[in-house]
Amino acid sequence: MTEAGASPKDRDPEAVSRFVELFAGQLTDAGMARMPARVFAALLASDDGVLTSAELGEQLVISPAAVSGAVRYLSQTRLVSREREPGSRRERYRVHNNQWYEAIANREGMLRLWQSALREGITAVSPGSPAEERLRETLEFFEFIEVELTAMMERWREKREAADGVR
Repeated sequence: MTEAGASPKDRDPEAVSRFVELFAGQLTDAGMARMPARVFAALLASDDGVLTSAELGEQLVISPAAVSGAVRYLSQTRLVSREREPGSRRERYRVHNNQWYEAIANREGMLRLWQSALREGITAVSPGSPAEERLRETLEFFEFIEVELTAMMERWREKREAADGVR
Protein backbone atom coordinates (compact mmCIF):
# COMPACT_ATOMS: atom_id res chain seq x y z
CA MET A 1 0.00 0.00 0.00
CA THR A 2 1.15 3.53 -0.66
CA GLU A 3 1.10 6.28 1.92
CA ALA A 4 -2.16 7.63 0.53
CA GLY A 5 -3.79 4.21 0.89
CA ALA A 6 -4.06 3.43 -2.82
CA SER A 7 -2.62 0.20 -4.08
CA PRO A 8 -0.20 0.04 -7.03
CA LYS A 9 -2.92 -1.64 -9.11
CA ASP A 10 -4.86 1.65 -8.96
CA ARG A 11 -2.16 3.30 -11.06
CA ASP A 12 -2.80 3.77 -14.75
CA PRO A 13 0.61 3.08 -16.35
CA GLU A 14 -0.37 4.88 -19.56
CA ALA A 15 -1.50 7.97 -17.65
CA VAL A 16 1.71 7.90 -15.61
CA SER A 17 3.74 7.61 -18.81
CA ARG A 18 1.87 10.57 -20.33
CA PHE A 19 2.58 12.62 -17.19
CA VAL A 20 6.28 11.67 -17.25
CA GLU A 21 6.65 12.76 -20.87
CA LEU A 22 4.58 15.93 -20.35
CA PHE A 23 6.50 17.07 -17.27
CA ALA A 24 9.84 16.03 -18.77
CA GLY A 25 8.99 18.10 -21.85
CA GLN A 26 8.26 21.11 -19.67
CA LEU A 27 11.51 20.64 -17.75
CA THR A 28 13.34 20.36 -21.08
CA ASP A 29 11.70 23.57 -22.30
CA ALA A 30 12.95 25.23 -19.10
CA GLY A 31 16.54 24.18 -19.83
CA MET A 32 17.04 20.69 -18.36
CA ALA A 33 18.54 18.09 -20.68
CA ARG A 34 15.91 15.68 -22.06
CA MET A 35 17.09 12.40 -20.54
CA PRO A 36 17.63 13.73 -16.99
CA ALA A 37 14.20 15.37 -17.24
CA ARG A 38 12.57 12.03 -18.16
CA VAL A 39 14.40 10.14 -15.40
CA PHE A 40 13.51 12.80 -12.84
CA ALA A 41 9.84 12.81 -13.84
CA ALA A 42 9.72 9.00 -13.68
CA LEU A 43 11.21 9.00 -10.18
CA LEU A 44 8.87 11.77 -9.09
CA ALA A 45 5.85 9.77 -10.29
CA SER A 46 6.97 6.48 -8.71
CA ASP A 47 5.10 5.50 -5.56
CA ASP A 48 8.20 5.20 -3.39
CA GLY A 49 10.31 7.79 -5.21
CA VAL A 50 12.89 5.04 -5.76
CA LEU A 51 13.73 3.06 -8.92
CA THR A 52 16.67 0.97 -10.08
CA SER A 53 18.52 1.51 -13.33
CA ALA A 54 16.77 -1.51 -14.82
CA GLU A 55 13.34 -0.21 -13.78
CA LEU A 56 14.07 3.22 -15.23
CA GLY A 57 15.39 1.67 -18.45
CA GLU A 58 12.33 -0.51 -18.81
CA GLN A 59 9.83 2.22 -18.00
CA LEU A 60 11.44 4.86 -20.23
CA VAL A 61 12.76 2.45 -22.89
CA ILE A 62 16.31 3.77 -22.58
CA SER A 63 19.75 2.19 -22.26
CA PRO A 64 21.66 1.70 -19.01
CA ALA A 65 24.17 4.27 -20.27
CA ALA A 66 21.38 6.81 -20.75
CA VAL A 67 20.14 6.14 -17.20
CA SER A 68 23.67 6.48 -15.84
CA GLY A 69 24.29 9.81 -17.57
CA ALA A 70 20.92 11.19 -16.50
CA VAL A 71 21.42 10.13 -12.88
CA ARG A 72 24.92 11.63 -12.83
CA TYR A 73 23.46 14.98 -13.89
CA LEU A 74 20.55 14.74 -11.45
CA SER A 75 22.92 13.82 -8.60
CA GLN A 76 25.14 16.82 -9.33
CA THR A 77 22.12 19.10 -9.19
CA ARG A 78 20.93 17.37 -5.99
CA LEU A 79 17.60 16.39 -7.47
CA VAL A 80 18.23 12.68 -6.84
CA SER A 81 20.53 10.57 -4.72
CA ARG A 82 22.09 7.16 -5.25
CA GLU A 83 21.84 4.40 -2.70
CA ARG A 84 22.62 0.69 -2.60
CA GLU A 85 19.85 -1.86 -2.39
CA PRO A 86 20.18 -3.63 0.95
CA GLY A 87 22.13 -6.86 0.43
CA SER A 88 22.82 -6.10 -3.23
CA ARG A 89 25.38 -4.37 -5.40
CA ARG A 90 22.60 -2.73 -7.43
CA GLU A 91 22.08 0.97 -7.03
CA ARG A 92 18.73 2.60 -6.57
CA TYR A 93 17.98 6.19 -7.37
CA ARG A 94 15.82 8.23 -5.01
CA VAL A 95 14.01 11.50 -5.36
CA HIS A 96 13.39 13.11 -2.00
CA ASN A 97 10.31 15.01 -0.94
CA ASN A 98 12.42 18.12 -0.43
CA GLN A 99 14.33 17.84 -3.71
CA TRP A 100 13.29 21.28 -4.94
CA TYR A 101 14.35 22.90 -1.69
CA GLU A 102 17.75 21.23 -1.91
CA ALA A 103 18.18 22.14 -5.57
CA ILE A 104 17.30 25.79 -4.94
CA ALA A 105 19.41 25.98 -1.79
CA ASN A 106 22.33 24.67 -3.86
CA ARG A 107 21.87 27.66 -6.18
CA GLU A 108 22.65 30.12 -3.39
CA GLY A 109 26.32 29.09 -3.56
CA MET A 110 26.29 29.48 -7.32
CA LEU A 111 24.83 32.98 -6.98
CA ARG A 112 27.75 33.92 -4.72
CA LEU A 113 30.25 32.56 -7.25
CA TRP A 114 28.60 34.55 -10.03
CA GLN A 115 28.67 37.68 -7.88
CA SER A 116 32.38 37.23 -7.28
CA ALA A 117 33.03 36.78 -11.01
CA LEU A 118 30.93 39.86 -11.80
CA ARG A 119 32.91 41.98 -9.32
CA GLU A 120 36.08 40.87 -11.06
CA GLY A 121 34.52 41.71 -14.43
CA ILE A 122 33.57 45.19 -13.23
CA THR A 123 37.20 45.93 -12.40
CA ALA A 124 38.35 44.50 -15.74
CA VAL A 125 36.23 46.65 -18.06
CA SER A 126 36.53 50.37 -18.72
CA PRO A 127 35.09 52.50 -15.89
CA GLY A 128 31.82 54.15 -16.92
CA SER A 129 31.47 51.96 -19.99
CA PRO A 130 28.24 50.27 -21.08
CA ALA A 131 29.89 46.95 -20.17
CA GLU A 132 30.50 48.13 -16.61
CA GLU A 133 26.88 49.29 -16.35
CA ARG A 134 25.60 45.88 -17.56
CA LEU A 135 27.90 44.01 -15.17
CA ARG A 136 26.88 46.21 -12.22
CA GLU A 137 23.19 45.76 -12.99
CA THR A 138 23.67 42.00 -13.26
CA LEU A 139 25.57 41.97 -9.96
CA GLU A 140 22.83 43.99 -8.26
CA PHE A 141 20.22 41.58 -9.63
CA PHE A 142 22.05 38.51 -8.29
CA GLU A 143 22.57 40.21 -4.91
CA PHE A 144 18.84 40.95 -4.79
CA ILE A 145 17.96 37.37 -5.78
CA GLU A 146 20.26 35.98 -3.07
CA VAL A 147 18.60 38.05 -0.34
CA GLU A 148 15.10 37.24 -1.57
CA LEU A 149 15.90 33.56 -2.05
CA THR A 150 17.24 33.26 1.50
CA ALA A 151 14.08 34.87 2.90
CA MET A 152 11.84 32.76 0.68
CA MET A 153 13.58 29.52 1.73
CA GLU A 154 13.07 30.44 5.40
CA ARG A 155 9.37 31.06 4.79
CA TRP A 156 9.14 27.68 3.04
CA ARG A 157 10.80 25.90 5.99
CA GLU A 158 8.33 27.56 8.35
CA LYS A 159 5.38 26.58 6.14
CA ARG A 160 6.56 22.93 5.96
CA GLU A 161 7.09 22.78 9.72
CA ALA A 162 3.58 24.12 10.31
CA ALA A 163 2.11 21.67 7.79
CA ASP A 164 4.03 18.75 9.33
CA GLY A 165 2.54 19.65 12.70
CA VAL A 166 -0.96 19.37 11.21
CA ARG A 167 -0.43 15.99 9.53
